[in-house]
Amino acid sequence: MIASLLLLSASVTLDSHLPPLLPWQGQSLALIQQKGPLTTDFELSEGLKSPNYQQTMAFVDRLVAANPTQFQVQTIAHSASGRAINMMVASEDGAFTPSQLMQNAKPTIFIQAGIHAGEIDGKDAMFMLLRDIATGKRRDILSQVNILFIPILNVDGHERSSQFNRINQRGPVEMGFRTNANNLNLNRDFTKLDTPEVRGVLKVIKQFNPDLYIDVHVTDGADYQYDVTYGYNPVFASESPSVSDALNNYFKPIIDTKLQEQGHIPGPLVFVMDKREFKKGLAGWVATPRYSNGWGDLRSLPTILVENHSLKPYKQRVLGTYVFLDGAISALAQHHQQLTEAVEKERAFVPSQLIVERSYAKEPNTIAFAGIKYSRSKSALSGQMEVKYLGEKQHYDALPIYWQKDAKTVITVPSTFYIPPAYPHIVEKLKLHGITVENVSSDELVTNLKVAVVTKHEFDKAPFEGRFRVNADFDFVDVPEKSLTGWSKVETAQPFGELVAHLLHPKAPDSFFAWGEFNTIFQRTEYMENYALAPYARHMLKDKPALALEFDKKIREDAAFAKDAQARLNWLYEHTPFYDQAYLKYPVLMTFDTKPQIKN
Repeated sequence: MIASLLLLSASVTLDSHLPPLLPWQGQSLALIQQKGPLTTDFELSEGLKSPNYQQTMAFVDRLVAANPTQFQVQTIAHSASGRAINMMVASEDGAFTPSQLMQNAKPTIFIQAGIHAGEIDGKDAMFMLLRDIATGKRRDILSQVNILFIPILNVDGHERSSQFNRINQRGPVEMGFRTNANNLNLNRDFTKLDTPEVRGVLKVIKQFNPDLYIDVHVTDGADYQYDVTYGYNPVFASESPSVSDALNNYFKPIIDTKLQEQGHIPGPLVFVMDKREFKKGLAGWVATPRYSNGWGDLRSLPTILVENHSLKPYKQRVLGTYVFLDGAISALAQHHQQLTEAVEKERAFVPSQLIVERSYAKEPNTIAFAGIKYSRSKSALSGQMEVKYLGEKQHYDALPIYWQKDAKTVITVPSTFYIPPAYPHIVEKLKLHGITVENVSSDELVTNLKVAVVTKHEFDKAPFEGRFRVNADFDFVDVPEKSLTGWSKVETAQPFGELVAHLLHPKAPDSFFAWGEFNTIFQRTEYMENYALAPYARHMLKDKPALALEFDKKIREDAAFAKDAQARLNWLYEHTPFYDQAYLKYPVLMTFDTKPQIKN
């Protein structure tokens, strides 16, 4: 009792800077087990604490020991610090391998907690749900679905635990850190695959082929009434619109009803345009493939991102997550067939063009929204107007919402990408994404090839996620027919063709190119000496009158060029055959015809 009071006191002290709370007494409080076998650490702490890594893995072992015929633990990866990243597999008939799960004809739900280790609600919610399965209280669940569950994905960030990791979040008393041991954000790694944690997730998805993927987070941002917000890319902006439509029509009604019946308020996954003036409206975000739900959308893997509201108490958030997951399981059991049909439809579709970058619409839509009253006043600390939330309900009938509707960058989708043998790590990553990669036959002579030549580029001024990203403009130039023996080819007419285009087209913001995988093309490693270039250039201009006229014209019309001796010599050098022919050329070649022409 004393320990609980101390925890409560610490919680109140740590929360004192946060906005006042609305009263809450949901029916889901009845889900808490006060005593008995497999009572969770969360429950023992009266909803204030979450167990550390060692305690978490000990509870996993207790769950498996209590129900070994239906639960198994598997290690999917090891973190940079050597910690095991474990996944629980749960099935009614003891089917634990991918082939066994596929044979039992039940849909599989994949639930991931702790990708941001301070946002750990999913771990404690699923422990309660699995406990209820193990003790027979929820025997119905495994008769409907198979479960894959990662309690902590970011295990190293989880152990960088502190009371002071998240200033705008109510509990748990101690929580993990956002990034992993290398300070990388795992939910920015779903294309570049730098982290063992996300590579482990992709291996699970490739092997088990789950029917539904749920990634549990906690929000940042404004105050509002909703305690459980969730979403997926909206139909109008989705690359798998049939999947989004199925989630809207078949899953959302069931999930929302369960949450409301248990005293929770489900809300849309939105953010705020201006955190200091809520009335300016909401930001309707569309996830790109660096994020779990954006990646899932491109792969036609039904993916729901849960964002519990950070200002709600930890107990309320965990219970809301339990109810949400229970609802998602029910919806999957009832509407698996409709979801499967939507997935199959999307994976059969091959687009000719693709929006790879979006911007916010200039004109908003409107949305009814359950907000919180606030006041604004000038802060002596910041010197600007700041917001203060007052802990009272405020309903907006028509709050502006700006969706990322406008197409900023649109690409024509190549029919085939050709990867040189010097980039085996790119091939390896593509295969980990589940993409089919083939070897080019030794007798193939490929025509209609194009190379992307950088015409303008800019590197980020600071590293992002450990990389110096690059933004570039390109000309697409014809390449003479050539043998590509030893190269790899990736066709976009495959189930994950849209993901292929986002990864390999250099204009896509989450491509391997944009993430810096090909930054060596910006280096020149052979140079010229003026004493050698000058006589060579004289002969070159004499033999090529058109080039000489071009050179003279540039001198006449470009005063700065005319006065810059080095610029003149560089121009001449660039027009010699000695100039590096690979400089500023994206090494992955492309064909844009419907079917590459092959000469045998």
